[in-house]
Amino acid sequence: MSKPKIAVIVGSTRPTRFADIPTKWIVEKAKEHGELDVEVVDLRDYPLPFFDEVASNAWVPSVNEVAKAWQAKLAEFDGYIFVVAEYNRSITGALKNALDQAYVEWNHKVAGFVAYGGVGGARAVEHLRNIAVELQMVPTRNAVHIGGGDFFKVHPGFGGSGDLADIEGSIGASAKALLDDVTWWAKATKAARA
Repeated sequence: MSKPKIAVIVGSTRPTRFADIPTKWIVEKAKEHGELDVEVVDLRDYPLPFFDEVASNAWVPSVNEVAKAWQAKLAEFDGYIFVVAEYNRSITGALKNALDQAYVEWNHKVAGFVAYGGVGGARAVEHLRNIAVELQMVPTRNAVHIGGGDFFKVHPGFGGSGDLADIEGSIGASAKALLDDVTWWAKATKAARA
């Protein structure tokens, strides 16, 4: 069986987003891990309208060309690692809208999480896990959470270094556990889909 193909989805579109730093870091960790083929998928590249289709694409084909391109891109993958910012105890509006723009493409695939925010993005991840279940994904138990002092230590907007190597001791083991989970579930769900 070929390596599972995993999208690392950048879940924020703000011009000043922090997401690029953990995205680059988890991609490097995945390459070192060696069992996954990863590709960054940036929501900025898919300027989706607010969901306005007649229904989910589980029931009716989408009409919007960007939504169809988004769905086609998602269909290429065996699973997803979401890089998640916590906004007001949840995920970004851009990510929620992107999740709603597809359905069948998410089904029976793994979902892992790298999150950041005041409490490591934990509340956003818990919300995203519930959404993932509804979209028939398999959310992993393990995730990477960048919060508290670690978040401020590396966030450039707060005078931090911009280098997650500075907090490797706090998050390195979580990254390995996440990638192990994503690998196992991606292989299991890929085999089951076949």
